[in-house]
Amino acid sequence: MTMVCERLQDTAIGVDIIRTPENLSILAKPECAAALWQRETPTAFQTWIDALDPDDIPAARHILQPQNVRAVLSDLCDTAGLKNDPNRQQLINDITFLTHRFRDLMEAPYVRLRLDRVTTNACRRFHIDAISARLVCTYRGTGTQYGNSADGAEPTRVFTVPTGSPILMRGTLWPEQPSAGLLHRSPPIEGSGETRLVLVLDPIFSSEESV
Repeated sequence: MTMVCERLQDTAIGVDIIRTPENLSILAKPECAAALWQRETPTAFQTWIDALDPDDIPAARHILQPQNVRAVLSDLCDTAGLKNDPNRQQLINDITFLTHRFRDLMEAPYVRLRLDRVTTNACRRFHIDAISARLVCTYRGTGTQYGNSADGAEPTRVFTVPTGSPILMRGTLWPEQPSAGLLHRSPPIEGSGETRLVLVLDPIFSSEESV
């Protein structure tokens, strides 16, 4: 099947394009399957993160309380050898902000935070996550791809989230399911030489889940 890839000239059914982080709460509306915060990334920051040696890109997985995110990220950047400059601080500040905003929306005491350094076709199949909701932000490389499917098959129209723009998506455990049939995937990049840096946030509602 030939797929047409598009970038926000229009968008998939059930995806609301928002301009401020406060409007991420639109996900609670019955007809909303995802909220995409379209924003501009400062040129200096994007140039910096795109120029990092792939081996110096921080990557980790933690379950933590949001008030600990900044300290964990600072230690992670130290371990990666990133110089303490305004660009590093912007990365830490943005991830910290998104984590707190996500926690507030989901009313979850813990958050699973993943910073993934991706060079392969990870999660290249279109799917819906088996979770209540997930926030994804690609800081470097091609963004998450998504599209509508009525029967679970691959979408015939594929949209790409702009680099630096967070998307908040419902999962299969969300109490209300829209009829949009919204699926997403990581873009297939294996063999391209591209290295992506992807932030993924999941809510953790109990201490048992945090173990």
